[in-house]
Amino acid sequence: MSTAETPPIFFSEYFGVSRDELDRWGAFDLNLLADVPLFVDPFLLFNSSKVAYQELHEAILTYLRYLRSLAAENLSDATIRDLFRFQEVSQNWFGYCKLGNKGQGLGADFARALRLAIGRVVANSGESFGTESSHLEKVSLIQARVGLDKISDFTTNLIKEYLVDYTEQFAREHMSDDVCAEVMVKRIRFNYETQTWADDVRYLPMFGNEYVLLTPTDMLVHEATWINHGDMVARYPQIAEAVDDDVLRDKMNRYFYGALGDSDKKSDVDAARAKTLHALPELIDIYIRLKEQSGEGAVAVSEQELARLRNVFVDTFSELLDAFWKEPGLAARPPVNSFDEAKYRCEVFKRWVEDKDGWRSLNDARGRASEAEVQRLIFLALQASDFDVNREVNNGRGPVDFKVSAGAKDSALIEVKLASNSNLRRNLERQVEIYKQANETRYAVKLIVFYTDAEKNKVEQILKALDLVETEWIVLVDARNDNKPSGSKA
Repeated sequence: MSTAETPPIFFSEYFGVSRDELDRWGAFDLNLLADVPLFVDPFLLFNSSKVAYQELHEAILTYLRYLRSLAAENLSDATIRDLFRFQEVSQNWFGYCKLGNKGQGLGADFARALRLAIGRVVANSGESFGTESSHLEKVSLIQARVGLDKISDFTTNLIKEYLVDYTEQFAREHMSDDVCAEVMVKRIRFNYETQTWADDVRYLPMFGNEYVLLTPTDMLVHEATWINHGDMVARYPQIAEAVDDDVLRDKMNRYFYGALGDSDKKSDVDAARAKTLHALPELIDIYIRLKEQSGEGAVAVSEQELARLRNVFVDTFSELLDAFWKEPGLAARPPVNSFDEAKYRCEVFKRWVEDKDGWRSLNDARGRASEAEVQRLIFLALQASDFDVNREVNNGRGPVDFKVSAGAKDSALIEVKLASNSNLRRNLERQVEIYKQANETRYAVKLIVFYTDAEKNKVEQILKALDLVETEWIVLVDARNDNKPSGSKA
């Protein structure tokens, strides 16, 4: 892409609707280049004052009760794949994929974890665990390797028809026929009479050959569901205080101190807490009850995180795109080879950060941009390129962030690191050379971002010690927020 025209990457731009219309509809303005790390939190459905959301939460529990009724049966592998496993609903453009929207979905590990835990996750109708309701999130408290992305994927699959209705109504009221189409939506609802998933044809926005789904922002969180394992471990003292059964409290103390031993390290304390909570499932129910009682905070957390995500992945992306495509001389240049192109795109990013106030976006009020967030921004720089761009190429010796290529014999790698990364020196010594060999790539560019004087000094010392000070494949980016002149002074 060598023109100076900014490509439409947001839902509002691509489909010709205003962001204000999306805001009034209550939907997040999707980034159609890369997933935004937002997730559907089932607790926000349970705790909502909206009857429709409460009904969605009950529908999730209905399906879980159905699965519970089957869990003890000798199910075939095909039945388990059909009922316990789901594809990621990539059409909502949320998740951890970073580039594009194709995640892993809910595989065999999740299906196995859910099947093993289902009896403790959901109560039969009329029964109770001592909480107001059953909660899907409980599977992440009982089984390892079930994070918020898996909980979100499962929830999204079970409320898919609602999201389709929500998007279809917006499309019919605000969008033209030339950007929408009648399209088959797979597994839109479960038919309990036939015990099968049904498909349906619906009128939806089309991005390329795939439909797009909007999601209400008041269903979404960023970093964690309201009920989650890390929070449960951190709230162990409150859980202990809420135990009113002397026998259970005695068991709790004996198990905890037996698991802890003589250590006073925080990591050992947290591990002992986790073991105790898993050994005594009654404590998990006490934790859930505490979260239900303080549920009004869940919406506030969601709104706060959404505000930050809008800033990082909408406003910042827009500013950066202006720099990449509209600044004279930045995008209009003839490519030489893949290494020149990779280095040039990293230098465009460097110029945006250091000279065009990009450092403000990286130093968000909530904290500094992570490596993953910087990678997303670099990806935008690469969209102005005529070269092929692939994400995290892994040929057996570990992934790199990007591979820029023009045919099999001309390719270059880009890897993004923060100066604060504890493995930076080792990475500079070994990783890039390994990646070059593994990918049969002659060149690699390392982009390193530093936020403080101490990080700058650290990088300079490492480069000096490794005799890399004048190395052309290293691009240092100064994102400090205390050494930049104001716009008027500049």
